[in-house]
Order: sequence, then C-alpha cells, then structure tokens
Amino acid sequence: MSDITILKEMFKPDILKELKNRQAGTHEIYWVELDEPQANYFVIIDQMSRNNEVIIIKPDAFKAPTQIFNGNKRECKRSDFVIVDEKERVILYIEMKRGKGAKKDVTAQLTGAKCFVSYCKEIGKEFWKKEKFLDNYRHLFIQITHIQNSKNKSRETSQKRITRSHAIHDSPDRFLEVPYRSKLKFHKLIKPYE
Repeated sequence: MSDITILKEMFKPDILKELKNRQAGTHEIYWVELDEPQANYFVIIDQMSRNNEVIIIKPDAFKAPTQIFNGNKRECKRSDFVIVDEKERVILYIEMKRGKGAKKDVTAQLTGAKCFVSYCKEIGKEFWKKEKFLDNYRHLFIQITHIQNSKNKSRETSQKRITRSHAIHDSPDRFLEVPYRSKLKFHKLIKPYE
C-alpha cells in the first residue's frame, strides 16, 4: 500500500484539498487551488504529480488542541497546507499571507504542521503497520507572501524573483519566501533555482 493511499484512508475528506486536472495536448496537467475562504484569497499551484501520487492536507481545518496544550510556546499553531508528493519524495509545508508574516509567527505555524505530520507518520507506522511510512522524504517550508487576489477577482502582481539568500528551505526557521503569482509551478517550489 502506498503512502498516499494510507494518508487518504487516514484523513476525513473535509481536511483534504482536491487535485484538479486539465488537458494539455495529449496529456493531463494536475493543479490545486489553495484557498483561505475567511481571508477571501487563493493561490494556484500548477503542474503537480498525478492524483494517486500526491495529497494536499489542510492541518488548520481542525480545532487547535488548546484543551491539551497550554500554547505558551505556540505549539498549537499549524500552517495552512501540507502537500505530500510520493513521486518526488517531498513534504511541502505552506503558509499563505496577504502581506508578509512575522518570522516567529510563520516559523511557529510551519513547525506545528511538521509536528502534525510527525504524529501522522507514527499513526501510519503503528496502525497501518507500514514500517517505513513517510520515511526518506525531504521536508521543505514555504511562505507565500503578498497575495493580492480574492475569490471574486484575481489579478497578477509583478513577477518578483525568489532570491538566492533563501536557497535552503529545509527547516521551519529557514523557510522560502515566495512572492505571489496567479499560478505557481510545483517544481519551482521544491527546486526554486533549477
């Protein structure tokens, strides 16, 4: 059983985002719309892996565990989205901001999502009995900034480039800052300089 199959069995459908597809000549292109309905904005990530190779999770869809944790260290925070791509062997943690979030806030949200995935990893190993569940994945952390659209109207902002100063984004406190574009290509989020 694949890691993606286990994750799809593990989660309730309301915390998952549906991957969409469109025809491009003779092949299909897969994409997802990551939205924040309460903030009235969204981002499209294009050119993703096939449906059976990827899952998009919204970890902040469930109530923060404040009945369990005090929250003094911001341990109840979670990022907006987690994308697990089995083909690319990558777990991508995404926080979206209309402006630019304070580094300590974004770091806490990305760290909380990483802890959530670690918990899911142990659930898969113990309850699904898959010894290497979610092992050998790269963990990458991203903040998408200056989102300037709404669900009613979308507009393209200037095409700012990702700077090399953020080359390593494999830790919640060294996240990659990606300026908003109406569509972001998945491979540019996992390999921004290729």
